[in-house]
Amino acid sequence: MKKTIILLFFIFIASYTYSQTVYVIDKSNQKPISNVYVYNSQKTVTAITNSKGQVFIFNFNDNDTLNFKHISYKISIITKNELAKNNYKVFLEDEIITLEGPVLSVNKIKEKRSEIPNKIISISNKEAIINNPQTAADVLAISKEVFVQKSQLGGGSPMLRGFAANSVLLVIDGVRMNNAIYRNGNLQNVISLDPNILERTEVLFGPGSVIYGSDALGGVMDFQTKQAIPSHKDKMIISSDIMTRYSTANNEKIGHIDLNIGFKNWAYLTSATYSDFDDLQSGKIFNKDYHDFGKRPEFVDVYNGKDVILNNENQSVQRYTGYEQLNLMQKIRFRPNEYLDINYGFHYSTSSNIPRYDRLTQYSDDTLKYAEWYYGPQKWMMNTLNINYKDTSKIYDEIKITLAVQNLEESRYNRKFESEKLKIRTEKVDVYSLNLDFNKKIRNKNILFYGFEAVHNNVTSKGEQKNISNDIVIPIASRYPDKGNKYSSFAVYLNYKYFINKKLILISGLRYNRVLMKSEFSDDFYDFPFNEIEINTGALNGSLGLVYHPYKSWQINLNLSSGFRAPNIDDVAKVFDSEPGNVVVPNENLKPEYAYNLDFGIIKNINDKAQIEISAFYTYLIDAMVRRDFLFDGKDSIMYDGTLSKVEAVVNTGEAQIYGFSAAISVNLSKHFLFKTNCSWMDGEDGDGIPLRHISPFFGSSSLVFKTKMVNVVFYSDYNGWKKFNDMAPSEQAKTEMYTVDGSPSWYTLNIKTVFQINSAVQLNFGLENIMDIHYRQYSSGISAPGRNFIVALRCSL
Repeated sequence: MKKTIILLFFIFIASYTYSQTVYVIDKSNQKPISNVYVYNSQKTVTAITNSKGQVFIFNFNDNDTLNFKHISYKISIITKNELAKNNYKVFLEDEIITLEGPVLSVNKIKEKRSEIPNKIISISNKEAIINNPQTAADVLAISKEVFVQKSQLGGGSPMLRGFAANSVLLVIDGVRMNNAIYRNGNLQNVISLDPNILERTEVLFGPGSVIYGSDALGGVMDFQTKQAIPSHKDKMIISSDIMTRYSTANNEKIGHIDLNIGFKNWAYLTSATYSDFDDLQSGKIFNKDYHDFGKRPEFVDVYNGKDVILNNENQSVQRYTGYEQLNLMQKIRFRPNEYLDINYGFHYSTSSNIPRYDRLTQYSDDTLKYAEWYYGPQKWMMNTLNINYKDTSKIYDEIKITLAVQNLEESRYNRKFESEKLKIRTEKVDVYSLNLDFNKKIRNKNILFYGFEAVHNNVTSKGEQKNISNDIVIPIASRYPDKGNKYSSFAVYLNYKYFINKKLILISGLRYNRVLMKSEFSDDFYDFPFNEIEINTGALNGSLGLVYHPYKSWQINLNLSSGFRAPNIDDVAKVFDSEPGNVVVPNENLKPEYAYNLDFGIIKNINDKAQIEISAFYTYLIDAMVRRDFLFDGKDSIMYDGTLSKVEAVVNTGEAQIYGFSAAISVNLSKHFLFKTNCSWMDGEDGDGIPLRHISPFFGSSSLVFKTKMVNVVFYSDYNGWKKFNDMAPSEQAKTEMYTVDGSPSWYTLNIKTVFQINSAVQLNFGLENIMDIHYRQYSSGISAPGRNFIVALRCSL
């Protein structure tokens, strides 16, 4: 009898525990949703779903009303007693058309979109899955509002509102990626990130200097990777995502796996992705007015130790463009209680050699100029420790401490046709950063954000020349000063959100930055009139924004903000060939550039069935940094790598202006059909009326989405307008191999993507891009876009 009572007791306890477990599920594909925040109406009790979508609610009272909230879904509100009627399952619907969608990037904490005056877009993991991006640069392009330039297949330089490279900021898991050698041309550093481990990507348009400091002139791209998810109970949980994908345009082969192991207070997330790309094939239907534009008629190969030029049998195959990449990530999370959350993250990325395609297509007279031009393996490693502590005190409600160390290595190899001299230039960068971020609620509603940031860069640069016939190596001039480079930044910031009334919100902020730099040259290679360059400069930035809701379905934004960018080591101290016959030299007199920006936006929600968003901006720059002709030691040309080259330098042009607008419309046509379209236009010139380099042409996209419980289909068209030759910056006009005689032609594509949810664990993707197989090239890109491209991907969640 005693044993029976004990057995019944344990059965009761198990039954009670099970009944206190809620499963949160995606209504469209029946998959569990992790990281769903659950809280009662008073927000006195909170919980979060684990990797299996489970959450335990025994801490809530029986009469509590529970809120289920996730950044990508509509909020669900249900009483604890009603959960039993639904078999303890909560189904969340996609957040498609709403003013209330939360974001994370603006003040580094969760905020509602309806409380932010800036233009912001977000790209969820679900959007990435249906679009199947090959790189993190392609993830940004999914938005159809970020213009992406590519000089080679292993590249991707985002442009935001006329700014690019070191004038836009990359952030991953709260850590800034921009370092002291980010150049003002085009960058491919974003491809170091693994697109298959991203939980969400958010883009802030316009200056973000108040929160993020220097470099955030055009905007901020905030990449958030998956978190390790604890089980929140004594029982261990294990979950895994596996993906493999193949596409035809570049014979893409990708394999990815991530594994989450969760205990009550501990969690471990391991991720690995391997990518292999062959030479990219462009579209075969060439522009009839420029029938040779973009073709690859010949290429250089080595035969019996000698350089030979071979005919390309298929001129739409862009020889050489293929490369490989490996991404690894490890996260460890310790959450001992509801107040403290500690996360350690390790990221590592490396690649094979990456051919620089635009250089390989350059000619000297009638002969290809280079036999070889490639980036060596691009290596990036980051170790980060994030400590998040929540507890109400007089000076804070939440503290975030972020410590990070990044180690980077990049190199450039080039050898001219029929030359035995392979030139190698290698850079190594170590970056150490500390962020302290605080937020405090005042009078229960208004919020004060403040913090401190310190970043230090150490850069070493080396140049070598290898004779490929006898392997003899000799030193040559390095890209950056060869005796050492230090670059440091320190900042404090303060931001305040004030709810004036139920309809009007005021957001204001200030930040002070101090930037120190020192680079030292030897006399071994150049006879400069100086042997070191130092910078010691500061800047005070501010922002003032208003969010007005005249009615529940309207949002009107007005935002005034300033930004700055201090010259980095790349701006002020490098020596390199920018184009054939041109060489960029140091400019010790370079000063910071400042941007003053006005944003205006209107969002109108029509009965949750349609939404219209219009944004306009005007940016005024003072002392804008641009590349122009220059006199070096009184000379307009110098010898560089054996070639007499015209001298250029990054200089302050005095003033410049950029202006433009964007518009987006979303319409729920029916239960299963959604229509979306958006477009962007901008223009800009310096004080002399000369066009700026990173002003993208008119571009946009339109799509029709069909969605059921098991099938999701997107049919869409991407399009670009003309960029006429006379509307391009002088530095772009010099790149004759990249454009037609009239500039960059307009184009459009037709595409279709599908997702089949076979069951809750297995998903099959198909895609057909550039259905008409037309040849086109993005503005400022040195490589043509993919031609007709078949994509197939298989995903399993276990």
